[in-house]
Amino acid sequence: MKSALFLCLLLLGLHVQGHHEPSHNDEQEEQKTVHSPGDHSHVEGENLAHLKIAPSNADFAFKFYKQVAAEAGDKNIFFSPLSLSAAFAMLSLGARATTRHQLHKGLAFNLTEMEEREVHEGFQRLLQLLNDSHREVQLSMGNVLFIDDQLTLLQKFVDDLSNFYHSEAISSNFQNTSEARKEINDYIEIKTHGKFINLLKSLDSNTVMVLVNYIFFKGYWEQPFSSLLTSDDEFFMDAKKSVKVKMMYRNKPYNIHRDEKLSCWVVEIPYKGNVAALFVLPDEGAMKQVEDALLAETVSNWAKSLKNRKIYLYLPKFSISGSYDVKNLFKKMGVTEVFSDQADLSGMTENTRLKVSKAIHKAKVDVNENGTEAASVTVLEIIPTSLQIPPPPVIKFNRPFLMMIFDKISHSILFQGKIVNPAASED
Repeated sequence: MKSALFLCLLLLGLHVQGHHEPSHNDEQEEQKTVHSPGDHSHVEGENLAHLKIAPSNADFAFKFYKQVAAEAGDKNIFFSPLSLSAAFAMLSLGARATTRHQLHKGLAFNLTEMEEREVHEGFQRLLQLLNDSHREVQLSMGNVLFIDDQLTLLQKFVDDLSNFYHSEAISSNFQNTSEARKEINDYIEIKTHGKFINLLKSLDSNTVMVLVNYIFFKGYWEQPFSSLLTSDDEFFMDAKKSVKVKMMYRNKPYNIHRDEKLSCWVVEIPYKGNVAALFVLPDEGAMKQVEDALLAETVSNWAKSLKNRKIYLYLPKFSISGSYDVKNLFKKMGVTEVFSDQADLSGMTENTRLKVSKAIHKAKVDVNENGTEAASVTVLEIIPTSLQIPPPPVIKFNRPFLMMIFDKISHSILFQGKIVNPAASED
C-alpha cells in the first residue's frame, strides 16, 4: 500500500576558479549532543555515532526551514534537511580554514564538544542504518561525485568519501557538457526510480565536479486509510481562498498532543518500519507563532507529550514538490565563502582552486490512503466499549499545516514541509 512517497535530490556544481592553491593544514572546530524528536524506539548499542550528530541535524533542519518559509509566501514547502546536511558535510571533508568553519557553523555543528571526525562517523552510521535492506520500509540514501577526467583528487579525500559517505567518484568528460549532463541525469533517474527525469537542464562549461545526494523513501502506513471513506472537501488556504481536495478519514486512536501555549494540534501517524509522520495543525491565525517556535526543543517536547487517544482524523491526499536554490539560501545563513573566489577546498585537489557555483535541491512527496500490495489481510479490531467523556476530538487538516517525517532508528528528520495548497500541481 503506497501511502507516501518522498524523493529528494541535492546537486552541487563546482567550478575551477584559478590555479595553484597550496594545501592548508586541517584544523579542528565544533559540534553538539543528541536527541531525536518523536523517538520512542530502542537503538542498537554497538554503534551510536549517529546520536552525536542528531541534535545538530535537527537544529539545521529548523534553521533552514525558517529561511525557506521567510521567502515562500503562500507556496508549499517540502525538502529533506538530511539530504542537505549530508551533502554539505561531505563537501566539508575537502574544505579548509574559514570555508570549513562556515560550513560547520551553517550546518549547526559545534566542534567544541566533539571531534570533526565524529561528524563524519555519524553520517557513516546514518547511511548504514537508512540503507539497511532488512528494514520494513523502502528507504535509500546515497552520494556520488562526478569528476572531470582532467582533474586529480587527493587520495585522502577519495578515501574519506568512500569510507564515511559510501560515495564513489565517477570520472566524466566535462569538456563535453551534453555528454556529462546526460550521464548525471541517467544516474539520478535510476537512483530515484524514474521520479526525476532530465533534472539537470544545463551544465556550465566551467564545471569540473558535480556532487549528488539522493534520498528515496516509500512508506506504508501501519494502518492504511480506507479509500471508501475518502470524500471531496474544501481546504482553506486562507480566509479568502479555498481549493477542492480529496479528504481521507479515520476514526481510530493516534498519538496526539494539544499544545495550548502555541495553539496547535500535533498528530503522529506511524509507518511500518520505525518511521513516523508528525502532522502539526495550527489554529486559525496561529501558523506564524508555531513556525517561530519551531525548534528541536519544541518538537522534542511535543514528542514527549504525545498520548494515545481516539480521534476523528481528516487528512487531505496531496502530491507536492519543492525546488530550492540552496546557494542563495545558504548565503543568507552565513555560508558564503564556499561559493566565492575565496573558497578553500584545497582538501579535494592539490593544485586546482575550486568553488561551488550552483547548489539545487528538489523534493517530492505523495501522500494517499493505499496502493497495491501482493497480499491481503483482514484485521478485526475489538476493543472494550466505554462511555467517552469528553468525546473524541475532531482534528481536520483543512487549513495550512506542517509535516515532518522521522526515522526513529537513526533519530533523523528525513523530510520537512508546510502544506499550504494540497491541490497545487507539482513543479
